Amino acid sequence: MGISPHKLAAALGLRTISTAGKEMEESIDQADLCRPGLQFAGYFDVFAFERPQVIGKTEMAYLGSLPPNVLDERLTRYFSYHIPCIIIARSMQCPPALLERAQENDVPVYGADEETSIFSAKAITFLSEALAPRQTCHGVLMDVYGVGLMITGESGVGKSECALELIKHGHQLVTDDVVDISRVGRTLYGESPEMVRDFIELRGIGIVDVKEIFGIGAIVRRIRIDLVINLETWHEGKDYDRLGNRERTMDILGVPLPLIEVPVRPGRSLSTIVEIAARNWRLKAEGYDAVVELDRRLAQHYGRMNE
Repeated sequence: MGISPHKLAAALGLRTISTAGKEMEESIDQADLCRPGLQFAGYFDVFAFERPQVIGKTEMAYLGSLPPNVLDERLTRYFSYHIPCIIIARSMQCPPALLERAQENDVPVYGADEETSIFSAKAITFLSEALAPRQTCHGVLMDVYGVGLMITGESGVGKSECALELIKHGHQLVTDDVVDISRVGRTLYGESPEMVRDFIELRGIGIVDVKEIFGIGAIVRRIRIDLVINLETWHEGKDYDRLGNRERTMDILGVPLPLIEVPVRPGRSLSTIVEIAARNWRLKAEGYDAVVELDRRLAQHYGRMNE
C-alpha cells in the first residue's frame, strides 16, 4: 500500500514546479522523508532514495557552492536512483540544473512555502496517517467521557440500542456497525466509512440519522480506541468476572486493547454499565484500581484481627 506524489502534494497544498508521468504512481510507502545533503556531498552508501526528497536552505546553499562539473556529476548519480518526488521548501527557486535533471528522469518537483522543519513535521504526520495499517471491525464506536469505547458482539445483541441510549445521555457517536481502524505507532484510531457516516440502524425502525435528530454535538469523526466492551447473551452457568481482576485483551493490528465481556439479559441497563466501564477504565489509567483497594482493606482488616 502506498500513495502517489500527486496525492501527497494535494494533501499538503504544494505548488507544482514540474510535472512527471509517474506522479500518479503509488510509489511512496514510507512515513518519512529524506534530506539529501550527504548525497549532494557525494556520499551514497546510505541513501533513503525511496522517500520523498526535501531540499531546504542548507542543501540549496551547498548545491549553489559546487563547481558546474561537480554539480553535474553529483546530480547524475543522484537521479540514477528511483526517486518518487522532490520538494523544495521555504518558497525557494529550483536550480535550473536540478530542474532539468528532474524532467529528464521523470521526477515531479513541488514547492512548499513553510520552513523546512515545519513542513517536514506536517508531511510526516500526514504520511503516518495515510500509510497506517488498517482493518475493519464489526461494532459500534463511541466517545464516552472522553474514552474511545468500541462495543462489539453478535448481530441483534443490542449494540445499536446501547449506542442510542448513550447518545441520549450526552455521549458522542463515531460509527455504528462498521468501524474503520488505523494504527499510528502503537495507537489505534477508529472512524466511520463515509457511506454510513452518522447513521444508526435500529431494528423495527430502520436507518436513523443521528446528526439530524440529535444535532452536530452528538457525533465525532475520529477517536483513539481505548477500550473494547463485548456484549454477549447471558449463558446460565458461565463463570462471568465479578471482581474485575481478570485482565483480558483483544488484539487489533498487533495492539492489545483492554477487553470487558458484559452479559446481556432483560432488566440490565447496558448504557449505564458502559458508562461505569468507561469511568472505571479512566480511574485505572490514573492509578486507582478498586480491586486493589478492596484487597488492601481486607488485608488491613484481618491484620487488626490478628493483633
